[in-house]
Amino acid sequence: MLQTTDVGALDSLINLAAAPGAFNAAIMAQPVWLQAWVAWMATINVIGGFLFLRRAEAKWILLAMLGNIILMNLLFAQFGYQRILGLAHMVFWTPLLIYLWRRQARWDFSALSGIWLWVLFTTNLISLIIDYADVARYLLGERI
Repeated sequence: MLQTTDVGALDSLINLAAAPGAFNAAIMAQPVWLQAWVAWMATINVIGGFLFLRRAEAKWILLAMLGNIILMNLLFAQFGYQRILGLAHMVFWTPLLIYLWRRQARWDFSALSGIWLWVLFTTNLISLIIDYADVARYLLGERI
């Protein structure tokens, strides 16, 4: 016989399994500028990470993206499309940007990889500023 807590756990597992598709649908329902921003962030982080995989920074960037994807889907399964989703970027990109900042002396701006790191750093920093504000707004009770 199923207990009430078993049904809640089952619902959570079902939500988690459906999260990636539902999350993508939620993104596609957003304004075009937001869809473009999300596509840009994915491109600069993932594709750039694979293009420059020989760099230590690229490996950390891809690891942070993997963590982001996992945590964001867990958050989405639990809360839906809400401002709390920015927590995933906060958890993984804050330490990533500190790491990248400390390594910026190694960025060769005459090479494509150095330009990529600067653009990625700037992109993720802008996203983090928005994410910190969104999570604060969520914690203060604002819902979408």
